[in-house]
Amino acid sequence: MDYEERITAVELGEGEEKSEGTLRPQILGDYIGQKKATDNLKIFIEAAKLRGEPLDHVLFYGPPGLGKTTLAGIIANEMGVEIRITSGPAIERAGDLAAILTNLNENDVLFIDEIHRLNRSVEEVLYSAMEDFALDIIIGKGPSARSIRLDIARFTLIGATTRAGSLSAPLRDRFGVNCKFELYTRDELKEIIERSARILNVLADDESMDEMALRSRGTPRVANRMLKRVRDFSQVKGNGSIDIDITRQALEALGVDPMGLESLDREILHTIIERFNGGPVGIETIAASIGEERVTIEDVNEPYLIQAGFLHRTQKGRVVSEKAYRHLGISYGMDDNHNSPGQDIEQMTIKTYEKE
Repeated sequence: MDYEERITAVELGEGEEKSEGTLRPQILGDYIGQKKATDNLKIFIEAAKLRGEPLDHVLFYGPPGLGKTTLAGIIANEMGVEIRITSGPAIERAGDLAAILTNLNENDVLFIDEIHRLNRSVEEVLYSAMEDFALDIIIGKGPSARSIRLDIARFTLIGATTRAGSLSAPLRDRFGVNCKFELYTRDELKEIIERSARILNVLADDESMDEMALRSRGTPRVANRMLKRVRDFSQVKGNGSIDIDITRQALEALGVDPMGLESLDREILHTIIERFNGGPVGIETIAASIGEERVTIEDVNEPYLIQAGFLHRTQKGRVVSEKAYRHLGISYGMDDNHNSPGQDIEQMTIKTYEKE
């Protein structure tokens, strides 16, 4: 199955934009989680409104599906301005960016998703727009070419990225506010599911919502998708009301285990354990072994596997933890050479393995 079609996929599937939009909060008071970021943003927004100025440029970074686009919309609502949403790959030429910026009104918000994928020539035009609220445009070619400066409305740029390290230093330094998004706790996800159930007019008991929160991989988008799929099962195979039995039946049918792992997650762990004695092993080797793209493993599977304690990233490669062995029902013992799986893990510095 293609990973975008999985219930735990963190990217929006085809046709999901409209349904997710109905569940998105519109004000900071309704936004659940990311408390450190929202508490600071509340102060910055209030201060900007008191001065009558646009909010300073904001950078959101963290795994996908955690509410970066939602929070950008909330900022625009709180500031009482319009928001224009686009993405890095969609802005192919400097002229595309110029067209967007010249159509913004005073204090408006421009949200660029996947901002790390901006073309370099587009990024350079963005520098003067962010700092001076002006566009430097070259007219003509050759010796007769000349540069003119076009003033634009003061605006707030909100950039979102899953790879903050891929941003160039000049662009990153021009953001005045940096917000890191963390995976959600079980209690926060349960609160999100309760809110979504009320909006969708779905009856669900406390135990079933807790079970869905446990299996949602720390991601609100996954939690909302899971609620909708369990609702489908309850309407067809139950009485329309969600209880713990129908919840477990639905999630088992969808291949989501009690810790939120799906088949590809388990395949990654099994491959490292069975073929490489638990690691360490490089990400390219893992990708080749299971026939999957490296970027899929790094962006879709690894963040949760690491956060949940099933996988470690070390200088030498990926190492499966003892917790993963127990979860998969595999004995965490000695190999034929009397080495414990991943026995060097305590001596390794746990950090991103950058030179595989």
